[in-house]
Amino acid sequence: MSSASEESQLARAVVDRRLCTAAEVDLARTELRHLLAQGNGATLADLLVQRGFVTRSQVERISLDLDDDSMYRPAQQIPGFQILGKIGQGAMAVVFKARQLSLDRVVAIKVLPRRLSENQEFVDRFYREGRAAAQLNHPNIVGAYDVGEAGGYHYFVMEYIDGQTAYDILQQKGRMDEKAALECVLQVARALEHAHARGFIHRDVKPKNIMLTKAGVVKLADMGLAREVSDYETAAAEAGRAYGTPYYISPEQIRGEIKIDFRADIYALGATFYHMVTGRVPYDGPTPSVVMHKHLKEPLIPPDHVNTRLSSGIGEIIEVMMAKNPDDRYASTSDLIEDLQAVANGQPPLQARKRYDHDLLRSLATTGQIIPSKAEERSPSESAANPWLVPLGVVLGVSLLLNVILVIALLTASP
Repeated sequence: MSSASEESQLARAVVDRRLCTAAEVDLARTELRHLLAQGNGATLADLLVQRGFVTRSQVERISLDLDDDSMYRPAQQIPGFQILGKIGQGAMAVVFKARQLSLDRVVAIKVLPRRLSENQEFVDRFYREGRAAAQLNHPNIVGAYDVGEAGGYHYFVMEYIDGQTAYDILQQKGRMDEKAALECVLQVARALEHAHARGFIHRDVKPKNIMLTKAGVVKLADMGLAREVSDYETAAAEAGRAYGTPYYISPEQIRGEIKIDFRADIYALGATFYHMVTGRVPYDGPTPSVVMHKHLKEPLIPPDHVNTRLSSGIGEIIEVMMAKNPDDRYASTSDLIEDLQAVANGQPPLQARKRYDHDLLRSLATTGQIIPSKAEERSPSESAANPWLVPLGVVLGVSLLLNVILVIALLTASP
């Protein structure tokens, strides 16, 4: 579509939607002609915003709609596929439901808007998503079928999921039932275990990227930010930039660190789990920067302090998943799955408690004191779930007392 054609469509759209009058559009167009004659590279959208006729967000929404309309026709021409309708639209792409004619199966086709197709970074990321998804074959990951270009539009063909996202459920219900949330997170963890074993990290785990079929099968979607851990070139190019969604992003991603590994996904899944069982995100704020600062610096309010009916086992798991220091999180995705499965079976999360006990002993070794942790702030009935902690405290106390007595005896015996 030519620039003149785009501006004509924009002019028609703002008038049709009654955002401004035809006279105001004509005024902006007259001024635009004068500016272009002087060599100024202004656009009609710029002038409409500068004159206060429309807002920048209104122009962006209209542009997305125009991209959608303009790409729907080329999408109809993707070889071997019949477009059945639009499924959804985001800032990065439009997704269509289609039929693959050769196999007579329904698929989903993600199409990159033309305005992003002109940016090589977005095109590279689009194809990187396709390649990453193609190397993963797991029942809990949305399958990838094909990636290519037709009529100047880049497309990605994938498995069609007849269901809804975890985000949709949270919007409808406020929060998820504990058992349902646990089963959902367990399936996502298995998907991540598969990806991590093959050297991939997702980097954008969140409710909108978790899909549930009508049969209850969970599918992890959108590998748009996924990359191989060994891809140092991409990691170095992205250094210093925060890639991810502010509500769920890990501290190391916020800092733009080069060495990001599976533990970043564990953190994001923990933040997602927190949202599912409490009905609110772990950290909130008026701007993305405020939210990300809280991820870095602000202590986590334990999820069972927000939802007091939440079982202690789930609370412990989430706190370990969301430890600010990656070394304090689960040592592997398999360890996380072990704890999730244990709680699902009515047993305590042993791996999480090992991490807590390790932190306790470390604090004793460095400070000589027991520093209260979130786990110790639980009710007496919850603390009783780990019965040998009390005897351990007694033994440590007696040991400390004996050391004091020994020091006094040595001082007394000194000449």
